[in-house]
Order: sequence, then structure tokens, then C-alpha cells
Amino acid sequence: MQHTARIVANNKIKILLLAFIVTVIIPPGKSQIKTYNIEDYGAVGDAVTLNTNSIQKAIDECAKNGGGTVYVPSGKFLTGTLILQDNIHLFLESGAVLLGSTEHKDYPRQPLPVYRSQKDPGGWYALIYAEGTSDISITGFGTIDGQGADQKPQPELLRGDRDGRPRNILFISCQNIRVEGITMMNSGIWNQHYLNCEDVMIDNIKVYNHSNRNNDAIDIDGCRRVTISNSIFDSDDDGITLKSTGSAPTEDVTITNCVVSSFCNAIKAGTESTGGFRNININNCVIKPSRYPSKPIYGTSKGITGISLEIVDGGIMEGISISNVTIEGTECPLYIRLGNRGRKHTKDAPEPSVGKMKNISISNLTAYNTGNFSNSITAIPGSYIENVILNNVQIRNTGGLREGDFITSHLEVPEKEKAYPQPTVWGNLPSSVLFVRHVKNFIIGDLIFSSDQEDPRVPIIAVDVKNLSIGTALYSGGSTSSNYALLDGVDNHEIKRPVGWSENIFSEIE
Repeated sequence: MQHTARIVANNKIKILLLAFIVTVIIPPGKSQIKTYNIEDYGAVGDAVTLNTNSIQKAIDECAKNGGGTVYVPSGKFLTGTLILQDNIHLFLESGAVLLGSTEHKDYPRQPLPVYRSQKDPGGWYALIYAEGTSDISITGFGTIDGQGADQKPQPELLRGDRDGRPRNILFISCQNIRVEGITMMNSGIWNQHYLNCEDVMIDNIKVYNHSNRNNDAIDIDGCRRVTISNSIFDSDDDGITLKSTGSAPTEDVTITNCVVSSFCNAIKAGTESTGGFRNININNCVIKPSRYPSKPIYGTSKGITGISLEIVDGGIMEGISISNVTIEGTECPLYIRLGNRGRKHTKDAPEPSVGKMKNISISNLTAYNTGNFSNSITAIPGSYIENVILNNVQIRNTGGLREGDFITSHLEVPEKEKAYPQPTVWGNLPSSVLFVRHVKNFIIGDLIFSSDQEDPRVPIIAVDVKNLSIGTALYSGGSTSSNYALLDGVDNHEIKRPVGWSENIFSEIE
């Protein structure tokens, strides 16, 4: 009797659970979602057969019936350009590989998009492409491999990063995008590019991109409402990259719980900045050297910068919050730059004026085993970066420099306002910890700094700074400088002596 009662009770629980799944987990109207297996349309996963038409037939049939899941089973499916449409969910099974063709003819140039931007080659090339679509996703457990080492520039096209090499993913002016669970690798150029999109969710992906020039891991470009989370990125060129190559701003972006490696700039906003950047939150991330064993195509084996914030083509950057970031081994942990390259985003656009940067907060940042490129926050004469706070920051650089290894005086540091924004334009600055120039309202507190080997440079240099506060600090060895800070043209300052520092607090040039 008790056994029968238990069976009845268990059946009731199962019925209730099934009802919950149907009514809650599967939204109304979605329970009849159909799956379209690409093998049913003739696709062959032998890494040799070109499957572009077969896979596109599955996508088109799915779209014609209102959307659903296009299923990629285990196997290596060679393909050229695939075009997604509304309500398409591309699912890659474990062991499934979408293998990019190495023949340029398999990537037809797409029509000119409505949204034009600086990187527009006059019609884009991509392995997976969509423009103006909504509710699209690429999820699962499989891999997108662009075979980028064999993607060659087209001599009849523009040079540089507009030479016809295909992106693995390119979505333009799309809404409600989800990319989750998959691995992406070996693109011909940028790995994935989201341009003028809205409501983008990137979660639990892996990107390994060391096959060609311009191998960024991910580019968020003029997009709104974006989350990037729980993912691993390893790239030859920039890692997680925010851009604004057109008139639309990149805004309302959260980057969290990611591990990023790059030979260039691990997490970067720029260089293109036309539409600006607003409300960017970066937290709980680890930046470390790449695992890739070969020589970088660009950059250095340790990486050039950990975090790079740049406005150089006009635009406004404001509302930036960065917290709980650990940086291992990069040449320069933090680089913030307001410059004036002044590039137009389209041929007919007016030349942009100098942009603005303000309201930047960075806290709980730990950087160790770094190179000797000093952290820097710099603008250009007549312009200022405003309202910057650094709090609870630990910096341990390599040191070991000798006379001739660095710029000896802050007066010899060129402005370089038109140069490509990167610490390599200066090399080793005369400061070991931080170089600040043309800044209004700057606070740094709870700083711990040291060098593994002797470093003769002044830890902190401030030039043309209005309202400067250098608060609690702890020095734990390595510096042979006679001054903690050097000030030139600083109005209204307060500086505390670091714990453990026995030399002069600062030297001031009026």
C-alpha cells in the first residue's frame, strides 16, 4: 500500500515537473520549434565537401517556416559564407566544426550595409553574416574554425584590415543576439564583429585566434546593451575590443568573469572612437600572457597593455568603471589616452574635433611581473582628461633599467597627438609607476608599488594637472629615485608620504 502511494506521489511530481517545463521553461508559442539537421539537406562532414549550399538551404527553410534550430551534428563541415535570418538558432553539437573554406570565391562580397563605418570595405566578407535581423543565436558545444592562416588578402581590394579577408562572424544592425558555449578560432581577420547591434549576450565561449594579421578575439562596435561573461580569449591582436567606427556609440556594456590573453591589448576601448563610449563596466577579469608558443604577428609575447582606454577620433568617453582585475606579465598594465588622429568614419563626414574623456573609476587592480612601460594617463595640450580615480592598486614592474634605457626627463616626452595610441610610441617613460599629463581632478589612493630589480626612475610624474591627490601608499622596494613624485605645472595638490619611503616626497617645478 505504501509502495503504491509512493508511485502515485512520484507520478504526481513528474506531471507537475513536466507542466512546469512546458509552461515556464518553454515559453508560449515556442513548444513547436522545429529542428533542421543540415545533413538532411545534403551536408557532409568530411572536411572536404563544400557544404555552403546545403547549410544555407537548411537556414532558408527554417526561416521560411518562422524560425527554429538549424542543427550541425558532429563532423567537419567545410563551408563558405552563411547568411542568418530572423529567428534562426544555429546549434553546434559536440564535435561539430564549421570549417571556413580557404577559397576567396566562397565568400561573396555582401551588399553595402545601411550603416556605414570606418572599417567598411565597400561590402563585407564573412563566414557567418547577418544584417538587420533579430533573434539570432549561435550556441552549443562545437567549433567555428575560419582556417585563417590560409585566408589571403585580395590585391584588387583596399589594403590593411579592409583587404577582403573574412571574419568568422559579422552581424550588422541586428537585435537580440546570443552566442554561447562554442569555441571560435583561426579567423582571417577579426574573429567576431558586432556592428551597430543591440541586446547582445556573449557567454561561456572560448576564442583562440593566432592565424593572421588583425586577429582580434571579439569586437563590439557601436553596440548598445551588451554582456560578455564567463569566457576565455587568447588572440594575436587585441582581445576584448570595444570600438566605435561609425556614428553610433558603444554604451551600456558589461564585461565580467573573463580570462583574456593578447599579444597586443587585452581589454581595449579604441582606437576608433567616432561615436564614443558610455557606461562601460569591466569587473572580475584576469589578464595574462598568451599560451601561443610562436612569435607574435603583432605585439609582444607578454602583451603590450592590459587595459587600454582611448579617444583619438573624436567622440566622448564617460562612465567607465573597472574593478577586480588581475594583470600578469603585460608590458604596460594601464594606458589611458586622449589624442587627435582625427580620422573620418566615412569619406563625406566632417573631420572630428578632439574628443573628451571623463568620469573614469578603476579599483582593486593588481599587476605583477609587468614590463617597464609605465602606466600613463595623458591628453594633449589644450585638452584634459577629467575626473579619474585609481583606488587600491598594486603595481610590481620588472625594473633593472640603466641610463640610456629610458627617457630621462619628462620634458623630453613628446606629445605625439597624431600618433597611433600605444605606449610603444614612447618606450620607457621617465616614471616607473605612473605618468600623468593634461588631467583635471585626479585621485590615486591605497597604492602599493615596487620593482623586482633596481629602477632609477621617479615612481610618479604629474605634468599640467589641475587638482591632484596622491593618498595612502606603501613602497616595498626596488626604486633608487630620490623623489617619490615629480610635479610640473600642477595646481592644487596633496601628496602623502608612502609607508617605507625614506627619500623626498616630491620635487616641484613651478
